[in-house]
Amino acid sequence: MQKNPVLHIALPAINEAEYLPATMQCLLQQSWKQLLVWVCVNQPDHWWQEPEKLPICQNNQATLEYLRGLNWPNLHILDHSSPGKGWPPGRAGVGMARRTLMEAINAQASPNDIIVSLDADTTFGPLYLESIVGQFNQYPRAVGLSNPYYHPLSGEPALDRAMLRYEIYMRHYAINMWDIGSPYSFTALGSAMAVPLWAYRRIGGITPKKSGEDFYFLQKLRKTGWLLNYNHRVVFPGTRFSQRVFFGTGPALIKGSQGNWDSYPVYDHKLFHRVKATYELFPALFTQSLPTAMSDFLQQQFGCNDIFEALRQNAKTPAQFIRACHHRIDGLRILQFLKSSQNLYPWFDEENLELFLRFFFSKRSASFLHFINNGLMKAELGDHPANDPLLSLLQDPAYRQGFLKQLCSLDFHSSPIEDLDFIRNLLCNIERIYQLMDLDNGSE
Repeated sequence: MQKNPVLHIALPAINEAEYLPATMQCLLQQSWKQLLVWVCVNQPDHWWQEPEKLPICQNNQATLEYLRGLNWPNLHILDHSSPGKGWPPGRAGVGMARRTLMEAINAQASPNDIIVSLDADTTFGPLYLESIVGQFNQYPRAVGLSNPYYHPLSGEPALDRAMLRYEIYMRHYAINMWDIGSPYSFTALGSAMAVPLWAYRRIGGITPKKSGEDFYFLQKLRKTGWLLNYNHRVVFPGTRFSQRVFFGTGPALIKGSQGNWDSYPVYDHKLFHRVKATYELFPALFTQSLPTAMSDFLQQQFGCNDIFEALRQNAKTPAQFIRACHHRIDGLRILQFLKSSQNLYPWFDEENLELFLRFFFSKRSASFLHFINNGLMKAELGDHPANDPLLSLLQDPAYRQGFLKQLCSLDFHSSPIEDLDFIRNLLCNIERIYQLMDLDNGSE
């Protein structure tokens, strides 16, 4: 990685005239000045003939007018929203917009330049871009960055309750993936990703899926190398109800505010342990067929009794075999396994969260305190706003017992917003320590 790469900001926008100026202002204030900004204003072309979609079309025209009025010399505007320029049938979606942006960047960027993926309602501090350069310079083998995130509270109780519930789901999931040593322990947010051009080209770019393109993109990157998950500068995604994508934060908040969290359960942590038990059998599976804790699921998914047989035949060494196993049982398969198995455990989301935190404090407190007390946790927290309840809970058994007792009465629908925010901050700091621990892998 060169020390002074050009950063290419890839920013899709649809129905964002109200929010985009704040993101552009953040870019204007960046300390890192070697950047080009690419904005793709997009929509399906047929929306111009649909009266209910006309307000979005007009909003996009206002966005284009705003962008052209900036007169930034480093701004590239990709108009895929004006009549005749929108997406044809079958090609719409944020994935198509990100693909169009990144391929336009790819056509002119140098291998050591960096693509920084944002959303049009995202804010960040003036040192954010500089911190990305610093991270890739310090960890040049990283194939990408899944940057830490934090949704700000909006002041609207229903929205904040839904957002906190969703973020608790995401952080609980990520922490459990870290805890079992999964290679796929990252959180995919299109507003918080960065990738060097050489790594982007290695995987053939981003797949233009209608939604979830950020997850598949990071998973493709992770299969080729080590993914960086820590940065002391944080991205602040927009906290709002939105239907811009088919699934993701905006739709999750809408469904969640209506009481529907079926797609985003707080999984029983013992399910993750079944994945870990399967991981632990990979070395033995290189030489023999064995039942695993995921066997029934794997047989159903792949339609064969032993998915490892073909991997054994194609691997010359145990290391190659284990890598192939992780590629086959990837982040998507793990998520599918969790979803299909969740109904085997008759616990409510609040109970699953309580059981996990009791497990965490009983099994992980000593190792976390050792990590913190040996000075391995960086004192500089950058612009991260989360307060840190973790250290007090680790060091004070009485305080911890009181907290765990209070968890017994937690109700995502009625508990005070402050209680949910406390839990969000706790999980945020647990996740941060796992991210810091993982930095050793990037130094190899």
